[in-house]
Amino acid sequence: MKQEERRQQTTQLLLDTTKSLIHEKGCEAITMKDLMERSGLSKGAIFHYIKSKDEIFAWVLQDRLEETNRQFIGEVAVNPNFTGPMQRIADRFTELTNPEDITNKVLMYLLGKEEQPLVADALRQYYERSVILSKEWITTGQQAGVIPDSIDADQVAEMFVLLTTGLRVRSTIPTSLPPLSTHALTALMTASLIGK
Repeated sequence: MKQEERRQQTTQLLLDTTKSLIHEKGCEAITMKDLMERSGLSKGAIFHYIKSKDEIFAWVLQDRLEETNRQFIGEVAVNPNFTGPMQRIADRFTELTNPEDITNKVLMYLLGKEEQPLVADALRQYYERSVILSKEWITTGQQAGVIPDSIDADQVAEMFVLLTTGLRVRSTIPTSLPPLSTHALTALMTASLIGK
């Protein structure tokens, strides 16, 4: 097996192990020992890839973001109109309001540690990559002629990331108010994208 393949397999094993542990124990309770026991990797092997468990949590955020992007690109390839790709993004909206969603748990955990340079950098990268991908999705729609050129891709992308990040944070706040429905969120985003 080539070194790059081994690296990818080990990275995926660490991601899958971490996601499973977050689901079972939450972020705070996970230890490096848990990662070693569950993954079967030695401490040295794990530290070859990451410096701390916070770094692997940052990987979890990035992985979810890249998965959404892969799904969007796949949908555009088979269905280049507005509805298909927008629906692919809308399908992920229920995660935004689910307090048990792993991404929401990780984001809240890392936000509580934002004073640490590694965590602050990971959060910055996650946010900036979210904006970049949102802009790419909008410009893809503009190039296909399904989103008007008059839409400011930079501003709308930033607005979407602010909204989705806010929904992720809100998912962890106990409230008696009903959450924004995915239908309402889809309608708001669609109206912003088609200029209505």
